[in-house]
Amino acid sequence: MGFSKSQLLERLQAQNIQFSQYEHPVVMTVEAQAKYVGHVKGGLSKNLFLKDKKHRLYIVSALADTKVDLKVLSIRLGLGKGGLRMAPEEAVIEILQVPLGCVTPFALVNESARNVSLLLDQGFKTHECCFFHPLSNDMTISLRIQDLEMFLKSGRMVSYVDLEANPPVGKDQPPDLAALVPSDTPPNIKDVLEKTASLQIDGGVNSKAVPVSVKASKVSSGTPKDKSTSTAHSSLFFADPEKFVEEILKKASAFVLSEINEETIKQHGEQLGAVVSSKMQKNLSLEFISLATMFKDTAYTEGFGAGTHHTGYRCPSKRL
Repeated sequence: MGFSKSQLLERLQAQNIQFSQYEHPVVMTVEAQAKYVGHVKGGLSKNLFLKDKKHRLYIVSALADTKVDLKVLSIRLGLGKGGLRMAPEEAVIEILQVPLGCVTPFALVNESARNVSLLLDQGFKTHECCFFHPLSNDMTISLRIQDLEMFLKSGRMVSYVDLEANPPVGKDQPPDLAALVPSDTPPNIKDVLEKTASLQIDGGVNSKAVPVSVKASKVSSGTPKDKSTSTAHSSLFFADPEKFVEEILKKASAFVLSEINEETIKQHGEQLGAVVSSKMQKNLSLEFISLATMFKDTAYTEGFGAGTHHTGYRCPSKRL
């Protein structure tokens, strides 16, 4: 088990680190978080959990308005243009040991995350205090970035990076951030990725982190496809709008069918539709946000080409 929110706060207090805390409903985005703490002076943060081709892991923690180009960052780390992509949800839960939407530098307090590299936006230094979730996204704490650095330095090196810089990289100009690439892959990441692969059904991924599970009728079988075709099909799942919408409708339909039975009909009568609708919004919100985030991340990391490979897609002329 990883550190809990209360354990983290106790550890901060034990090290005499000053912070302010703000309780609020669960939030999944910086925009939602800003509704509750945006009026307080300080820098809001966005946090990316990334992996490279060798399964080494990174947390990139940046100010909310900092533009982070993963292709540029990948080149600066010496990983090539496509060397970085979003880490799987299973790695968030099993390596960082925090729920989805709770990735922050504080997750590195957990022993399982000891091999995760941390890149902090140097823009944090321009703010008197900065905001982070303390391992749980129903609370935000503000503290000086110097205190966060002091807290984290007890177990790792802290690196500040100009995340919007784009220095040339070439024969005589080596990648400026190559020293920040982790020397080791987390020992348990291979098991996590194997679990992720085993959950792939017809090119999609049923994440165990989501609250509602949908039973698949069959795992596709038959003549094995060549490796390149199978990999492309899997990576393009969230780049195909039809499959994306199909997955949402499948989950929504399963939820509705699970809620409508004789007991609920007798209990709610004419109000049943409103009751089911309310429950759907409450229980499926985080799952749909998770699906939409994967769709967005695929579009961001795969680029325009990802949307041109699935059958039947036609690019509208002069429309970007």
